[in-house]
Amino acid sequence: MHNFISSILTMLFLSSVAVSGDGMINIESAFNVATTADRLEKVLEKKGMTLFARINHTQGAEKVDLKLRPTIIIIFGNPKVGTPLMQCNQTIAIDLPQKALIWEDEKGQVWFSYNDPKYLAQRHGLKGCDEIIKKIEKALANLAKAATKKQ
Repeated sequence: MHNFISSILTMLFLSSVAVSGDGMINIESAFNVATTADRLEKVLEKKGMTLFARINHTQGAEKVDLKLRPTIIIIFGNPKVGTPLMQCNQTIAIDLPQKALIWEDEKGQVWFSYNDPKYLAQRHGLKGCDEIIKKIEKALANLAKAATKKQ
């Protein structure tokens, strides 16, 4: 019974995940943009990760008298994981630290988006970093789940 329930929950989570052809993973959030961003920041802090910046693009747009649906970028990372990637190929540094885009679409749905680590590995021709990429995939999926799903 436990495996059945676990399988159902996994399917429900994956049904709200969309991998686009442009290397982004988009996950539906059960919360508004600000709450999703706050939840992400809390889990990053709890995991001892570095939070580099929170950029509110909506506020930036307002400063120049333009309108933009809620849009926040969270920039975060962990040198223990990012440095080995850069040792594989330094060009990946252009895509590091990690970024999470939390945004509201035209229908009012909030999304949590991030770069697919497999896409980045392909983009930068990383060789010998498969285990690190798998670790990052799992970590990002867990961060996204913590920020977007009701527990």
